[in-house]
Amino acid sequence: MKPASTQPTIRSLARALGLSHTTVSDALRGRGRVDPATVQRVKRAAREAGYRRNPLAAAVMSELRRSRGGTFRGVLAALDLVEPQRRDPHGVFHRELIAGGRARAVELGFKLEEFVLRDGITVPRLDSILQSRGIHGVVLLPSWFAPNWSELNWSNYAAVYTDYLIERPALHCVCCNHYRSMMAVLTHLMECGYRRPGLYIEHGRDERTQHRFGAAFRTFQETHSEVEKVPMLVVEERRQRDFEVWFKKHRPDVVLSHFTDVIDWMEAAGARVPQTHGFASLNVLYRTRPCAGLDQQPRELGARAVELVIAQLQRNELGVPAWPMTTTVPAHWVEGPTVHKAPRKT
Repeated sequence: MKPASTQPTIRSLARALGLSHTTVSDALRGRGRVDPATVQRVKRAAREAGYRRNPLAAAVMSELRRSRGGTFRGVLAALDLVEPQRRDPHGVFHRELIAGGRARAVELGFKLEEFVLRDGITVPRLDSILQSRGIHGVVLLPSWFAPNWSELNWSNYAAVYTDYLIERPALHCVCCNHYRSMMAVLTHLMECGYRRPGLYIEHGRDERTQHRFGAAFRTFQETHSEVEKVPMLVVEERRQRDFEVWFKKHRPDVVLSHFTDVIDWMEAAGARVPQTHGFASLNVLYRTRPCAGLDQQPRELGARAVELVIAQLQRNELGVPAWPMTTTVPAHWVEGPTVHKAPRKT
């Protein structure tokens, strides 16, 4: 039986080349005073042997040398884009993502630092900052518009995007399972006695999740004969007048939306919440008054993203993945005063 090939190391390269492991290490890292001809010889031998530097192991050894054996705390980067086109900057959802990521990073012996790409900092400049800091693990925070991170030198990084879709470049993703969550909340509302659910959503919010909320809503209507069909209200901008026209015409008995100002609009149109009508938030982080709805679990999303990035680093999997994968986390239902509670099952 042919023995399994072993992964080449700096020491095995040094033995094969008749050099010290320090010389080989400095040549591969571009450090120290190594003769240029020797550098080329070492790099050629490394390529032929299939050597790949493990940045996590290198960072561990570097930190151990500095701390003389102290506990290692590797650094990961949480990258955020400032989008001037948006009136509402990234806020509580991003903060919760980072909080969850930081807590999990500490548990695994790492530190998560936030880097914001704002005026004066280009992607290539950020790339040089990350490389100078020895950072190879990256968590990309959600963007309202399709982000473009292609100018990062991805051969140096393992990354996860904390939203549904990224194409520049295509990376692994961690996100809320919007489709499953919508199906679950509609099932719960039906158990609470509601039969005419209505969905009021901004087009941009539905589009950026590839219409998963809307698709689940339509599918639920088609597959549950107990539910009366109320057409979705999809708008470019939220306006009370548009909502009241739809609400009075189609008479939903419970409304699902991201924003709790809809409760005021319902009451202005004659509803009494929760006596005559219900309201469920699609993201309770945005509520400005008590209500029932979905917790999209941003802290859990941040924790899962950090775990996946660290796992890639431990396997030395850097660069854009050949097969990007998506990990989804279902939202949790949060009880509140705007929805009747379902009767207890006996």
